[in-house]
Amino acid sequence: MWGLVSALWLAGSVAEAAAPTRLNVIVILVDDLGWTDLGCMGSSFYETPHIDRLAADGVKFTAAYSACTVCSPTRASLLTGKYPARLHLTDWIAGHKRPHARLRIPDWTMHLPGEEPNLAQAFKAAGCATASIGKWHLGGPECYPDQQGFDLNLGGTERGQPPRYLAPYGIATLPEGPPGEFLTDRESQEACAFIERHRDQGFFLYLAHHAVHQPIAGKPAVIEKYRRKVKPGAPHANPTYAALLESVDESVGRLRQKLRDLNLADRTVIIFTSDNGGLLGAARHPVTSNVPLRAGKGSAYEGGVRVPFLLFWPGVTKPASVCDVPVISADVYPTVLEMIGRRPAPNQVVDGESLVPLLRGAGRLKRDSLYWHYPHYHPGGATPYGAIRQGDWRLIEFFEDGRLELYNLKDDLGEQRNLAGALPDKARELQRELAAWRARVGAQMPTANPDFDPARDQPR
Repeated sequence: MWGLVSALWLAGSVAEAAAPTRLNVIVILVDDLGWTDLGCMGSSFYETPHIDRLAADGVKFTAAYSACTVCSPTRASLLTGKYPARLHLTDWIAGHKRPHARLRIPDWTMHLPGEEPNLAQAFKAAGCATASIGKWHLGGPECYPDQQGFDLNLGGTERGQPPRYLAPYGIATLPEGPPGEFLTDRESQEACAFIERHRDQGFFLYLAHHAVHQPIAGKPAVIEKYRRKVKPGAPHANPTYAALLESVDESVGRLRQKLRDLNLADRTVIIFTSDNGGLLGAARHPVTSNVPLRAGKGSAYEGGVRVPFLLFWPGVTKPASVCDVPVISADVYPTVLEMIGRRPAPNQVVDGESLVPLLRGAGRLKRDSLYWHYPHYHPGGATPYGAIRQGDWRLIEFFEDGRLELYNLKDDLGEQRNLAGALPDKARELQRELAAWRARVGAQMPTANPDFDPARDQPR
């Protein structure tokens, strides 16, 4: 599609093209950040001026999706460009156990396979420095970032959340900071130091903040600021969560200032997104709200997978531009490869599609559908399901009983009116396309559970 000159590297895993001016790339992945959790995405409670500035400088995607309703599969998809279903990495590692549920989950992969080409390897082949700072959650020590193409791993382990946000952190791969140091600050400081060390080499920085995942924590003075802002009945009203999110916003501001100080801002791409929808929390102790979307992290609905997605490409993206085209985590890999003048090898499978035509305003995407596959149970409410979005339509297929739910997102963004009964032909059409996609990617399906016992099954 790109008409580039081919030359293979890393034993045929990626092809190289005529190199453009060297770009640095920073991917900022926030954990559990909801679709409306930013000022630029509609929140009047959370204060995110630095992130909002990033949106004003670049493009904001309003229909962006995580590859899964939970974290590990999305992270693997972002780094490799493959759907979680193809990777057989379809749940957070190590998943939720329901041994007496109606369905038995498949024998899925609980790590990112080292043989999968990823973004870090592409940048290393181009002579750039690579760093993973923050959460990893894609397998044990043999699968840590420093075994997968990253020169530096600070904070990445098999764990899905930090023991605490105040030092001492108790994270094996992160040297302890002084008592009371805040984890998000430390991650951004390490990121700035990495940028400064490699300012002349070129770099890929994967800054995967542990925030805003539980345990929700914040700086006392910032929590108090938001406590004074709480309005009864408002969708966003958790002062501690707001303080934690503000630490992420400060991190973005700190990184962008470092780029300006080093005269790197005009050749550094920044991509900002989340690994799944916002965590709702318990009814009596809510974390955030994804209204007008339905539900949140760990669900089959839009609230579980629609996420913020901002992209700034100096000299290319038009300031304050907005794109309504549906995009997904898997698109990051091919997009970044094209930006830096590389492309997948001829025999390499990539499910995502490069967003460069959209970013340049010079074309459209070729695909017409996005897909999800979650053959698992989740405490957040999901039972095994698959889903497809095609145009304004979104179909969910629940595997326990074959139930179909069909929504028109243009007319019903909150997924309140199931049209499967009124439009059975449309529902069956999308169901067939979803099944055909599962066959193409080799998706693993749950099976009937011989130990099914409704009396003993205790969903949370």
